Amino acid sequence: MATDRRQFIAGTAGLALGGALGGSPSGASPFALSRPALAQAAGSRVLRFIPQSDLTVLDPIITTAYVTRHHGYLVWDTLYGFDEDFEPQPQMAEGHTVEDEGRRVTIRLRPGMKFHDGEPVRARDCVASIRRWAARDALGQVLLARTDAMEAPDDRTILIRLKQPFPLLFSALGKPSTPVCFMMPERIAQTDPNTAVREMIGSGPFRYVANERVAGAKVVYERFADYVPRAEGTPSWTAGPKRVNLDRVEWTVIPDASTAANALTNGEMDWWEQPTADLQPTLRRNRNVVMEIPDPTGLCALARFNHLHPPFDNPAIRRALLGAVVQGDYMTAVIGTDRSLWKDGIGFFPPGTPMASDAGLEALSTPRDYEKVKRDLAAAGYKGEKVVLIAASDFPSLNALAQVGNDMLTKCGMNVEFISTDWGSVVQRRASREAPERGGWSMFFTFFAGLDIFNPGVSQALRGTGQSAWFGWPTMPKMEDLRNTWLDAPDLDAQKKVAREVQAEAFREVPYLPLGQYFQATAYRRNISGVPKGFPMFWSVQKS
Repeated sequence: MATDRRQFIAGTAGLALGGALGGSPSGASPFALSRPALAQAAGSRVLRFIPQSDLTVLDPIITTAYVTRHHGYLVWDTLYGFDEDFEPQPQMAEGHTVEDEGRRVTIRLRPGMKFHDGEPVRARDCVASIRRWAARDALGQVLLARTDAMEAPDDRTILIRLKQPFPLLFSALGKPSTPVCFMMPERIAQTDPNTAVREMIGSGPFRYVANERVAGAKVVYERFADYVPRAEGTPSWTAGPKRVNLDRVEWTVIPDASTAANALTNGEMDWWEQPTADLQPTLRRNRNVVMEIPDPTGLCALARFNHLHPPFDNPAIRRALLGAVVQGDYMTAVIGTDRSLWKDGIGFFPPGTPMASDAGLEALSTPRDYEKVKRDLAAAGYKGEKVVLIAASDFPSLNALAQVGNDMLTKCGMNVEFISTDWGSVVQRRASREAPERGGWSMFFTFFAGLDIFNPGVSQALRGTGQSAWFGWPTMPKMEDLRNTWLDAPDLDAQKKVAREVQAEAFREVPYLPLGQYFQATAYRRNISGVPKGFPMFWSVQKS
């Protein structure tokens, strides 16, 4: 089925091709002290990687944490991948046919694929995996709503009969934005979508080594000897042959940035996912270190409200806080004063992408006046309710956002309880629907890769489906109507028009505060080659 490139780039599922967020330490790290003696394993086929944070959630379907997505691409595979031209390409799929004016889709699996437990990959595994993923994903929910039947007539055939055509089907099945549609064994994929799976059994290029896991410190993967890469094509982002040149990938969690930098420059570590802004100039001067920005769409920061409980169940209170946001303050705190590394004046879609517009941006550009915000909050009905702000102390960029946010809310006269904890605890607590005073929360800070919020179809944070929405659980029926209109828009111009309405509605409902965009560098030793663009992926990587 041919896809017009211009329309595809505008309408594709989010292409989350950038490093971003994930879990963080749930226990004390042995690397909290400066200059530890980090254990060395022999050989050039062991890659030592410093992730952005610890891996506290292993199931990539129940969380949008990016560190879990990165883990997912090691362990599991996908039916489709995305190449550098933003095109979905068959991955586990051998190919597909589309019939009956787009309402009958048949996907044929490649032969010879196995799960890590030795069982063959069967179509019924994929059907169960698609259904579990779709229950949690923005585009997946659209797929389910438009599906009459999804069946496995034989071990290599997936048959999807649609009520109406769904042009973004292959984009949805292959998108690297969270949650990703990873294929799991049927018995695992039948786990309730709201309950974490317990077995890390995939058919991906690496196996998760559970008995070497050290919470807060270490995650280990080994090459899966029976992995069958695609025979044809060129590796390109998440598409093409996933040829493995490493025997082991060892993630070492090092929360202290100076310790991480020393480990990289001394050759004790090979790759540091997210070097902090203050240490980047030093790393750039080191001839043994390569620094690059892998994702041109950057990371878009946000402050997420809990819409279930006071005070942020009141949209007027959420709107009032727009008058206090200074995006430049947030971005300077995260990445510094170099304006080439960040942008302000952004709305709910990344700057420079087709759906971005100036609709509603006056809410962020008028003069900032805290006294006026205080009056607006009072007029909206704020009565001094406690605001429980949960902050990730061990995640430098998120901690910077939270510090600025705490200062902003305090200047606005809000009653803030600032809870500083590790990111893993934030990830766990933000899933609680309890009232803030009973272990819940009012606000947390995070980032989305730009292509995770590329358009209304993929942006999890703009869903308004209440209890089934992303953390914060806003109910926004008009937003859902506009999203459905966007999904059915006939061309790019129509999509842009609807996207303006979506952004205007977002500034009225304020599901979250947009806080700016920045560009995160990654750093690795010069003897490492084949590092894929986008986010951390470990096939194609070589170490000499």
